[in-house]
This record gives sequence, C-alpha cells and structure tokens, in this order.
Amino acid sequence: MGQRYFIITGTSKGIGKQLAELLLARGDWVYGISRGHSDELESSEEWRGRYHHVQYDLADLSGIDDVVTRLLDQIPSQEADCIGLINNAAMLEPLGPIEQCSAAEISQSLNISLAAPMILSSSFIQQTNHLSARRKIVNLSSGSGSYPAPSMAVYCTSKAGMNMFTQCVSLEQTGRQNPVEIIAFDPGMVDTELQAAARGKSAEEFALAGMFNQVYEAGQLKSPRDVAMQLIERMDKHNDTSTM
Repeated sequence: MGQRYFIITGTSKGIGKQLAELLLARGDWVYGISRGHSDELESSEEWRGRYHHVQYDLADLSGIDDVVTRLLDQIPSQEADCIGLINNAAMLEPLGPIEQCSAAEISQSLNISLAAPMILSSSFIQQTNHLSARRKIVNLSSGSGSYPAPSMAVYCTSKAGMNMFTQCVSLEQTGRQNPVEIIAFDPGMVDTELQAAARGKSAEEFALAGMFNQVYEAGQLKSPRDVAMQLIERMDKHNDTSTM
C-alpha cells in the first residue's frame, strides 16, 4: 500500500496539532502550515523526516499558491496512495456587534477562515489533477455556519461560506475521472483557544460569553484529540463525497 500525505493548516495548536500527531502516529506524512512554530512536532525524533512545517500567515492570500506548490513539490507523488488537504485554521474574532468590528478585523478573519481555504483548495486541486492518487479535502465547519448568533456575524458567515463552498466543489467534482473527495466536518464545541477567547470576554463585549462559560463549566466541550480521532475515522471512510 502506498503512502498517505496530508497538508494541514493550523498545526501549532488545538485540533490541527492533534490531527498531525495522530496521523504521524499511524505512519502518515504531514505538512503543517501555521503562523507560529510547531515545536513539538518539528523536534520529535519519532516523527523526524515525516513532519514538515511551513510558517506562514494565511491572512496574506497572495503567497498561498506558492506555499502549496512548495509543499506538493516535496511529496513523492508516484509513491502516494492518498494526498489530502485539511483546512483547519480559523479565526473566531472579531466578537461583537458588526458596527464595532473594524474593516481590518473583518478582512483578516474572513481571509483566514474562508478565503484562504478556498485558495488552498483551488491550488491543491489544480496542481494534483494529473495524479492518479486518491485526493481528499476536509474543511472544518461549525454549527455556527447554520445557526446565527449575536456578536458572531463574521465567524458565522465564514463557516456558512465554508459549507456552501464545500457543496459547490463537491458538485464540480462529480463525474470526473479522479474526483477530489471533499467534505465539511463539524466538530461540535471543542475545548480550544477559540473557546477560551470567547469565555474571556465580558457580557458587554460578547453577548454569548455566559453561555460559553456554562458549557465549559458543565464539562460539555470535546477534547481536540477526541475530535481529531473522529475526523480521521470520517475521512477514512470510502466514497466521502458529501458534506456532513
């Protein structure tokens, strides 16, 4: 059986870091992209040579295509049984009524959470169309993409856009000779830094801060590792061509 290679955004922490660790543990190769370093992954003797990291800010859309080219050039495509892209990185803030969100905050958030995954997917598909290897794209979604919430207009909009984008690309790939299998995966409420940021806001700053705190105190948040395991199980299923 050939090797499996995965490009994952946001591997410096949270779900992205756990995904990388679990995939590496089962013998896969991982190429991480994040604004910060992934010190544990980069320095691990156990995974030396199978984890490669690119430090890049996905808010800068202009260089994304070059990053994808650089990473795919490192993957021995003839040996690959499967090549995947996992769009995990996202930005929760700005949190607040839309009139209190600046143009810079809105732009940065939508670039990281929506525009970057679209460009990554476009570049990934275009640059792997000549391959016979199985290709997968997983977009991290959220219930926020379906349920409107006060003070979360930017985040909810980015996730709604991610869901629609996934469905559109799935239709585009239908009937192709080697279609990309694309899914949107909703992890539910997870104990990540995004959640901590929401809990840290005052009720005046963020209307739902109390609800986020209640969920946390009630122990209802999933761990990033459990979510990563669920995502891998979902990704491993055959014929994953629809959204979740």
